[in-house]
Amino acid sequence: MASRKSSRGAGGSPSPGSKRETKHGGSKNGKKEGLSGSSFFTWFMVIALLGVWTSVAVVWFELVDYEEVLGKLGIYDADGDGDFDVEDAKVLLGLKERSVPAQPTSPDSEETIQPADKSHVESEHKNADVELEEEIQSVLHEALHSQPGEGHEDVDESINDQWQEKEEVHGETFEAPTTDDLLRELENEIPEAYETPDSDQKDADLLTDDLGAMESEPYEAPVSYEYDMDVEKTVSDPEAPEDGVHGDYNEDHESKHTEDVVANEPEESEMPVQAEDYSNDDLVGKSEKETEQDKTEKAKKKKKPKLLNKFDKTIKAELDAAEKLRKKGKVEEALRAFEELVNQYPQSPRARYGKAQSEDDLAEKMRSNEMLQKAINTYDEVVSLPNVPSDLIKMSLKREADRQQFLGRMRGSLVTLQKLVQLFPSDTSFKNDLGVGYLLIGDNSNAKKVYEEVLSLAPNDGFAKVHYGFILKAENKIAESIPYLKEGLESGDPGTDDGRFYFHLGDALQRMGDKEAYKWYELGYQRGHFASVWQRSLYNVKGLKAQPWWTARETGYTELVKSLEKNWKLIRDEGLAVMDKKRSLFLPEDENLREKGDWSQFTLWQQGRKNENACKSVPKTCALLERFPEATGCRRGQIKYSIMHPGTHVWPHTGPTNCRLRMHLGLVIPKEGCRIRCAQENRTWEEGKVLIFDDSFEHEVWQDAENYRLIFIVDVWHPELTAQQRRTLPAI
Repeated sequence: MASRKSSRGAGGSPSPGSKRETKHGGSKNGKKEGLSGSSFFTWFMVIALLGVWTSVAVVWFELVDYEEVLGKLGIYDADGDGDFDVEDAKVLLGLKERSVPAQPTSPDSEETIQPADKSHVESEHKNADVELEEEIQSVLHEALHSQPGEGHEDVDESINDQWQEKEEVHGETFEAPTTDDLLRELENEIPEAYETPDSDQKDADLLTDDLGAMESEPYEAPVSYEYDMDVEKTVSDPEAPEDGVHGDYNEDHESKHTEDVVANEPEESEMPVQAEDYSNDDLVGKSEKETEQDKTEKAKKKKKPKLLNKFDKTIKAELDAAEKLRKKGKVEEALRAFEELVNQYPQSPRARYGKAQSEDDLAEKMRSNEMLQKAINTYDEVVSLPNVPSDLIKMSLKREADRQQFLGRMRGSLVTLQKLVQLFPSDTSFKNDLGVGYLLIGDNSNAKKVYEEVLSLAPNDGFAKVHYGFILKAENKIAESIPYLKEGLESGDPGTDDGRFYFHLGDALQRMGDKEAYKWYELGYQRGHFASVWQRSLYNVKGLKAQPWWTARETGYTELVKSLEKNWKLIRDEGLAVMDKKRSLFLPEDENLREKGDWSQFTLWQQGRKNENACKSVPKTCALLERFPEATGCRRGQIKYSIMHPGTHVWPHTGPTNCRLRMHLGLVIPKEGCRIRCAQENRTWEEGKVLIFDDSFEHEVWQDAENYRLIFIVDVWHPELTAQQRRTLPAI
């Protein structure tokens, strides 16, 4: 016990005396000390952490809206570029002369205000730069403290820096020629408000108001906002022949074919006949990646568009605030803000353009054609205002034409494009778009004239070349079309890397007997436009089993095949009766698929729709087929009689989609001289027997017999398509 007490007294609790010494800064040994090193370090860390957390708080809680403060410095804009920067500070500090822009006399003159030449900056002495930086920092410091923010959200970029593109095709979309190529040039990649996700765009219904008289190689109409859930709509002519879809051209890049994702790897049987490897052939020209990188770098060097006129620069802060809301996705608030600006400043082109963009965004959000029409009207109003910068005129009309096409109003879009060409006659990109506008309404003749004019002004314009070649091939000027298609594709220009151009170039070369066709098919496959060299359909569903020839068991449609083969004489006799008494019901093939000969068809079902009048002539055949919805409900196929006379040769060609299989029932088959090739295998028909093949693979027909050949064609859904896909895939 004694030892325990002694221990406490010596080293346990301190004595009252020692407490007093410590309190007054002394120590146990009686010596006085100052602030210890550890205490100093502790206080230093506390102060440092307070500073850090204060800085974090300023940023996190947005106590200062730097964008707004800097925006207000725009009143000190001395060099006319619309904002306050180092160049303006130099002018204000007397280190540089003020550049005085010419007074605008027209909308065009508004864009003549250019920033001062930066060569003066490089000639300044280093000491002057240091002194300048110090003075600028003091000016900014004073401005920040005299104009405290009010907790607004940060603006990602100022009004002049807002135009950055968010990138999708479709591909669609493939990147086929986009109707917004000009905007990318002007704005260094402007955002596409309607670059809708593929899963959404699948649903669009089509408006075909202005597509009355389509030529043999028409463009395809775009879509509107009237949606059915999970349904992608494409234009299709109810009377379109079986393999003519490759002539259609969908200019609307908001409407991407989400099913157009082709299989990653071809099957062994799908490899080209040629043993040569064309993939690295020099004739192909620059790779698409290199070309696009070059063009992107060039675009970055281009000056940004001038969107503000002299008056709009005075309300730039208000425009920025409204634009901030739009960019943050607060579409309704942005629209209200721009509407207030338009009411307050009715002559402001930029405010009205912002209103149009907000309506455009809201139309996308609401899936509303009515709201989109309001946006179109507002875009048009922008151009009618006084002192509109030229770049803003271009952007407004360009977007107006694009949205009109989206609604299927092709003739209205054509008028808008004509206005653009009249205002900017030296800009060939607008002429290219005008040519597409004519193609969209089936006016190949005027489209041809436009592209001839473009090529006279810009002989190396790849976009004009591929479209001009496309038109020549539609006119059956096969040999003439080849150099234009080839040179256009080799150019790598935007809008040329499109599966349809590879398709038509290869097809033209095949018809001229040139084996180089397969080089271009190979390249199209490598670029992702075709499922394989042999399977070149353009409207595809990803992942479906792909093989040229099928058996009944593989399809799962054995009952249908059995019924056709069991009743083949009934089907034959009704067909022969039509040939004898109503021969006019057999219509000639009109897709330019024949090299020579006579080939006609009598259609009972088209795109899943029954032809009631036709079925009155073959009632038993139609009644037989009603039991098989995989055939009668196939909205990407037909059911029809096909008669081919001696001396007929059908060019190698492919069907439009991998979503169907084609059955041929032999009805009247000559003993010799008739054969069909699909991919690399030839077969012949037999009376009363069914042949099944996938017509998305290249196939070719010869009829060298002494008598006619009559078969019955039944298209069925690809067996791997789901019930949902069969209901929702658009008709072809």
